[in-house]
Amino acid sequence: MSLLKNNLFSKKAAVLLLTALTAFSTVNVNAASQPATKTAPAQKVSVLGGKFSFALPAGFVANTLPGGDAANGTSGATGTMYVNPQSKTVLIIAENTLPDGQKVKDNDPAFLDTSLSGFVTQQRAALPDFNKQSEKSLTVKGLGLRQIDSTATQGGGPTLNTSLLAGSGSRMMLIQVISRIEDSKGHAALLKQILGQ
Repeated sequence: MSLLKNNLFSKKAAVLLLTALTAFSTVNVNAASQPATKTAPAQKVSVLGGKFSFALPAGFVANTLPGGDAANGTSGATGTMYVNPQSKTVLIIAENTLPDGQKVKDNDPAFLDTSLSGFVTQQRAALPDFNKQSEKSLTVKGLGLRQIDSTATQGGGPTLNTSLLAGSGSRMMLIQVISRIEDSKGHAALLKQILGQ
């Protein structure tokens, strides 16, 4: 597959996943303010067929997100939103099937870079005050990741946001951690837990 075709494919895949997630983020931050009925136990989270997994600390309540819709090109999208009502932290984990039966390697720089670029463009369009703070390339147990740290107003207030993008085989994932702007310490601690640092 030529590099140009791979880049176009990656852009299409990123748009499919990110379109499905745009609706999720608005609902998710608002949901964080709902009162908890009980403290949720720690949970193991696994994505991309087990290639990326971590232990989510106690206090997060899981809610399955609506599946993708064939009408808008997101029929393979699935996701879960984890909300910690006490810290008002939201964790969104979503996966999507890559289009046209395409497959990517576990650490595919061209795919990851193009997906990251498409994601940043989408975030700027969706969030008027989106401000990218940094981006990093990471490898966790052989799986290539792109990390974007940003700030934006969501759910009625300023937030810290960290997004992790990855792909493996016929699937791609997006993990978003959204915290109140004043909870930088808690945000960093959760991110370390997710990345196994």
